[in-house]
Amino acid sequence: MTQQNLVFPARVLRGAGVINQLGSICATLGQRALLIGGHQALQAVEDIVRAQLAAADVKVLASTWFGGETSINQINRLAEMAQSLQADVIIGAGGGKSLDTVKAVGAQLGLPVITLPTIAATCSAVTPLSIRYDDNGNFFDIFPLPVAPAAVIIDSELLAKAPPRWLAAGLGDTLAKWYEFRAVSLLHPAETGNARSSLAHSQICYQVIAGQGPAAFKAAQNGLSSAALDQVLDAIFTWAGLTSLMSNGAHAAASHAIYEGFTFCDKTREFGHGLLVGFGNLCLLALEDRQDDEILTEMRLARDCGVPLTLKEIAELDSAELATVVRESVHAPDMQNMARTVTEGRLLAAIGRIEALASRV
Repeated sequence: MTQQNLVFPARVLRGAGVINQLGSICATLGQRALLIGGHQALQAVEDIVRAQLAAADVKVLASTWFGGETSINQINRLAEMAQSLQADVIIGAGGGKSLDTVKAVGAQLGLPVITLPTIAATCSAVTPLSIRYDDNGNFFDIFPLPVAPAAVIIDSELLAKAPPRWLAAGLGDTLAKWYEFRAVSLLHPAETGNARSSLAHSQICYQVIAGQGPAAFKAAQNGLSSAALDQVLDAIFTWAGLTSLMSNGAHAAASHAIYEGFTFCDKTREFGHGLLVGFGNLCLLALEDRQDDEILTEMRLARDCGVPLTLKEIAELDSAELATVVRESVHAPDMQNMARTVTEGRLLAAIGRIEALASRV
C-alpha cells in the first residue's frame, strides 16, 4: 500500500477584524512570543499585536526584521535568536518571504507558528513549505516542512489597506493554480483522489477570480474591503493552499519556472512573485499553443486583476538580461512538468507572441 502525508494548518480565520482574536489564540499555544516580519508589516501590525498579547498575558520577547530573504543563513540566525530568548511561539507578519522564513524557523525549532499576512500576494500563510533563496535573492529550492502553521489570521480589513499591486500579485499567483495544474495534467493525469481534489480546488481558484477578481482589485485600489475581496482571499489563501497541499506541491509548471528565471535578473528579482507568475501564466498559454482568442480572454482577465501583460511593465531588459531569464527559466525544475519540452527558442517565441497580443487587449 502507498503512503501519503498531508499537512494542513490547524486553524484558519478569515474576515474583517479577525486580528482581534490573535491574543486568545496565541495564549493557547505559548506564553513567550517572538514577532518576526517585514519592515512595513511590523509597522502596520506591531502595536495591535502587542496590545492583543498583553491582554492575553502573553509576553512579547522581541520584534525583529526577518532579514530580507528566505535564506538558510537568515533562518539559522532567527532560530538562534528564538532559542536564546526561550520563545515558545513565533508570530510571522508580512508577505511570502517573511512568512516562509518564519515557518522554516518554527519547523527547525519545533515551535508553533502563527501567520499574519499583511498582503494577499501568495498562499504562503497556509502552506507547509518554504521557497528558499540564496542571500542575494536567487531562487534556491522549495523546502517541504513537517508542519503547517498552528493558526492563520487573514484579516480582510488589514489586507484591503495594503498596496493594490500585492493583491494583483495574489491574483496572478492563484490563477496559476489552474493554468499550471491543467498543463501538468497533460503529462501526469489526475488519477488519484488527491490529485482530482487538487484539480477541483484549482478550478475553484480560477472560477472565483474570474468572477470576483476584477471587482476585488478595484475595491482594493480604493482601500476598501468588500464581499468580492473576501471571496478572493478565500481563493488566494484557502483554495490555493488546498491545491498545493493535496498535490504535495507537484502542480507547478512554466508559470513558476518563468518566475524562477526572473529571480536571476537584478532588475526583476524584487518585482513581486505573483506578478511575475502572472506574466508567466500568459507565456504558459502560448507555450501550449492555445488559440489567440482564448489567450486574449485570459489577458483581459489578467489586466483587470492588475497583472502585467508585457515585459516593459516589469522592467526594461536588454538582450543579455532576457537571455539569462529565459535560460534559467528553461532549466528550472518546474519547467520539466510541461507535457512538451520547452527550449529557450520556444520560450522566447512564447514571450514574443504575448508581447504582440498585448496590443490587442
